[in-house]
Amino acid sequence: MKTLFYCPMWGMESLSYPEAARRVKAAGYDGMEIAAGPDKRKEAVQVTRDNSLDLILMAFGGGSNFAEHKKKYHDDLLDVASHKPSFINAHTGHDYFTFEQNAELIQVAADVQKQTSVRILHETHRGRFSYSAPAIQYYLMKLPELRLTADYSHWVNVAESYLTDQAENVNRAIAVSDHIHCRVGHPEGPQVNDPRAPEWKDALETHAKWWDAIRARLQKANATTLTVTCEFGPAGYLPTLPYTQQPVASQWDVNVFMKDYLKKRWQV
Repeated sequence: MKTLFYCPMWGMESLSYPEAARRVKAAGYDGMEIAAGPDKRKEAVQVTRDNSLDLILMAFGGGSNFAEHKKKYHDDLLDVASHKPSFINAHTGHDYFTFEQNAELIQVAADVQKQTSVRILHETHRGRFSYSAPAIQYYLMKLPELRLTADYSHWVNVAESYLTDQAENVNRAIAVSDHIHCRVGHPEGPQVNDPRAPEWKDALETHAKWWDAIRARLQKANATTLTVTCEFGPAGYLPTLPYTQQPVASQWDVNVFMKDYLKKRWQV
């Protein structure tokens, strides 16, 4: 099974797409994950192709009410899918939508996937239908075709724990998680300040064991590829110093560390 590592465009907004792609390629990544607006998606496809990089595109909803959100989500998915990324990582629904409303959106994604043959995964994320380990359980039971992007750092933050008392909930999610965002969270935030620091050793290992389990499941299923985006965020998401707002670590260096850490851990 091949393991492909992706770098987020998030945090490199000061660079043009060609500049960012060249930097990503030189750092040894296999692709990029990009939340490109409609006017930038064609360029994202061309630039990654020019640099022999794979591409994951993201999709979102929007609007002031559910009807607007559903239309924007549908239109966004269709437009993103028309660019034929490897797959779409979707931020789906809201935590304040009802189960029925979020299920409608998940069905919209399923319909677009069937129509376009572009796979759509739903990221586990605060503020979305998938905002916590217990909240997603009903969806997993009622919607057996649901597939996830695993970013369990959000669940750690929401639960204010490393989910040791929710092993069954996490395992159900692991069983349907097909893409990994290897961010490390902690009980008071979705991102530790620097996963290289010794005080975060246990947090890193806790998350890595979840990723190990996803990898083992895919290997057992004879999957051809595991995809991983090293998605520690920039200043703001990354803690900053007061007054100066200087980040306490380098986002770029942390993400490269995560790539190299998992390559060594998995011997790939």
